[in-house]
Amino acid sequence: MSKIEEYRQILQSLEIWDDYLYKESGLPGPRGNLELAQAVADQGNLSIFEHYLQYSPEIAQTNDPGEFLAFCGVVGLGRLLAEGQKEHLSVIRKFASDPRWRLREAVAMGLQRWGDVDMSALIEEVQIWSTGNLYEKRAAIAALCEPRLLKNKAEVHKVLLILEEVTKSIKLVTNRRSEDFVALRKGLAYCWSVALVANPESGKQMMEKWLEDSDKDIRWIMRENLKKNRLIRMDFAWVQVCLEKSY
Repeated sequence: MSKIEEYRQILQSLEIWDDYLYKESGLPGPRGNLELAQAVADQGNLSIFEHYLQYSPEIAQTNDPGEFLAFCGVVGLGRLLAEGQKEHLSVIRKFASDPRWRLREAVAMGLQRWGDVDMSALIEEVQIWSTGNLYEKRAAIAALCEPRLLKNKAEVHKVLLILEEVTKSIKLVTNRRSEDFVALRKGLAYCWSVALVANPESGKQMMEKWLEDSDKDIRWIMRENLKKNRLIRMDFAWVQVCLEKSY
């Protein structure tokens, strides 16, 4: 029995989950209990998720156990979205700009549940997000760049095109020290490599043109991707040539 299934069974035996989630959240600490969060998303309903979303930054700051309940609420909305309840998209999008980084991760995880059942619809939606604020751009690429979702090369090509536009857009950012820019920069620093290995034919060509770009953050993003083991395993010689170009 998996850990998630074990948690599902425990939740089924409880009338109210809040105290148990507080106790088993893993917070404060370096890692929240992701397996429990997935079980909550599987077993919960809209009423439970909306209750957990009340744990706002004012009530539950970063690393507070209450933050974990809010995390579960966002991932839970992702399950409802995957079941066809698209009316929850606006609420999920709001949490893409939450000041708590775990809530922003919950948005990506929730959207990926939608991608599991309808990747084309996910791509279409987050293409809109990718023209939004910096946090929304980050949520868009983080949701898409999950290896389990990138099985169809035509869909991966669309993901790469979104990465292209998001990368291009950072040239317009003037405050490169803001938290939202740092978050987007870190996201781009791994997302390119995830998408590229799923479609090397398109990805290599797209990445290569950024290697000698005049923008130092874009060159840093490309170098960070080239350091990822997934790219090194894919084509070591190509990675070495590209790294030389990026400095």
